[in-house]
Amino acid sequence: MTHKSPKIAALIADLQGRDLDAHYLGYFACFNRGHFYEAHDVLEELWLADRHGLNGNFYKGLIQFAGAFVHLQKDCLRYPRLRPAAALFTLAEKNFRPYPAKHERLDLANVRKLITDWRSRLQTANFAENPLTPENWPQLTLL
Repeated sequence: MTHKSPKIAALIADLQGRDLDAHYLGYFACFNRGHFYEAHDVLEELWLADRHGLNGNFYKGLIQFAGAFVHLQKDCLRYPRLRPAAALFTLAEKNFRPYPAKHERLDLANVRKLITDWRSRLQTANFAENPLTPENWPQLTLL
């Protein structure tokens, strides 16, 4: 049972009984809706249970990846969070390094490309322009 908000608990309950952990599936459901904070939040419980296990850094990288977009969303609201977003992209990339191109049914090679692309957008604009809009956030699909 999750200790998260009722909204997150309901999402996890709806995803129970499938072939992958409900927290993992919930991450992608939230992320693809642009609910990046919730994506981070729903996966955190799974990461805490396995943070020293085989997938600990993988889950941590996914949390950091979503966290980068949380910072970009905050910038849309006039908070300067572009450099912290880039830093989280870099941390996520580092945490994904030990894992193969396809891991836990995720095309991690594509996620790595997304990290490079989004970080490059920030750097090219010298952290003065937010590339994120509600129309262009990335979508993650499981294989």
